[in-house]
Amino acid sequence: MRTTFSIRRAALVFTAVGALALTGCGGDGDGKKKTDDGSGKGTDSASTVTLPKLDGENVSVAAVWTGPEQENFTKVLDEFEKRTGASVTFVPAQDPIINFLGTKIAGKQPPDVAMIPQVGAVQQAAAKKWAKPVGAEAKAQLEKNYAQVWQDLGAVDGTQYGVYFKAANKSLIWYNAAAFDNAGASEPKTWKDFLTTAETVSASGVTPVSVGGAAGWTLTDWFENVYLSQAGPEKYDRLAQHEIPWTDPSVKDALTTLAELFGKPELIAGGADGALQTEFPASVTQTFTGGDQPKGAMVFEGDFVSINIAQTEAKIGTDAKVFPFPAVGADSPVVTGGDAAVALKETKGAQALLTWLASADAARIWAGAGGFISPNKGLDLKAYPNDVQRTMAQALIDAGDDVRFDMSDQAPQSFGGTPGKGEWKILQDFLKNPKDIAGTQKKLESEAAKAYKS
Repeated sequence: MRTTFSIRRAALVFTAVGALALTGCGGDGDGKKKTDDGSGKGTDSASTVTLPKLDGENVSVAAVWTGPEQENFTKVLDEFEKRTGASVTFVPAQDPIINFLGTKIAGKQPPDVAMIPQVGAVQQAAAKKWAKPVGAEAKAQLEKNYAQVWQDLGAVDGTQYGVYFKAANKSLIWYNAAAFDNAGASEPKTWKDFLTTAETVSASGVTPVSVGGAAGWTLTDWFENVYLSQAGPEKYDRLAQHEIPWTDPSVKDALTTLAELFGKPELIAGGADGALQTEFPASVTQTFTGGDQPKGAMVFEGDFVSINIAQTEAKIGTDAKVFPFPAVGADSPVVTGGDAAVALKETKGAQALLTWLASADAARIWAGAGGFISPNKGLDLKAYPNDVQRTMAQALIDAGDDVRFDMSDQAPQSFGGTPGKGEWKILQDFLKNPKDIAGTQKKLESEAAKAYKS
């Protein structure tokens, strides 16, 4: 049975604040965090994890991360090298990663560790006996630092395989503050208000919504947020497990709601055709360039949007602000996602890396770089670079076991996680033709039935 998750709405209070610079959170070779004077002394200087010496050992790590995400993850790996003496190689992987790993394993060249972004893919890796169980040291870090729900996420039939290093709050609308000010627009609380705000921005001469439709996963996130808020968590759980069909009236309601936006191409940057050619990073950067005349005034996606904002001159909390996904039903939804580290080789280095990634020390490094939220409750919130990210991280930790996980990431890879196929492709077709709600439902159910059966 698949486990599902959703963050408590009550925990989410977003403050529009300027970015607050913090001192660096790097470490030195003896595993101590340096304070401002570089002494390594102070109340927070001790390492939270003990790692073995791995001098001369090579450890390879596969992930689909590119650009700033890869750069920030590399900083985490660099510190692991310093502390252990191992040599770590980052292996660029294609999406879907489960297919990439299958090719590597068939060629007898699997990486030691893979960062897997779908619950369903972790389960597949365990079912195929690719994944190796988490060792005692990593399990101890998990038990110390993680709520039970995050441990359960990485377990299959009672055996721990995954360490969730990176999480995401995927229920946020980021907006260009200058464009909003110029239009006299305010942050909406409900879906109805969101559409009104979009019309207000449009009337000012700026296209209101930027959509990265070239990546089908962004469209699944649009659907999931609308569905969770409108249908409620119980229905969400049942649809995620395919206990109800995609032809259910609740799916019709969610698609009808989405069509209120997708059916008005003048509200979407470039219209449907333009959105389908816009990759996710571009959907963000085009929202925060051009001053008060950007190509789009708002962009929907998770906390990781901040990485792409950092590639522009916009400052989070001043030029780039954020509000929770608007409530379609009684409450605003919050959907979370995450990336799990899974060992694919029975090596000392692989297990040591899992232990490292389960520690607060490792999380601190990427947290300081931004574009990252950790489910690790041992991480001091001061590690995050601004109050916006601290608030989102606190919400995740406060939620504890009361969370809902990205629905498509729980589905079989062929349905919920493959470019050009399944849910990704069908929702891309829906963006282009949002009037065909019944046809979209039939296609979704047909593809889901095949995927879950296999």
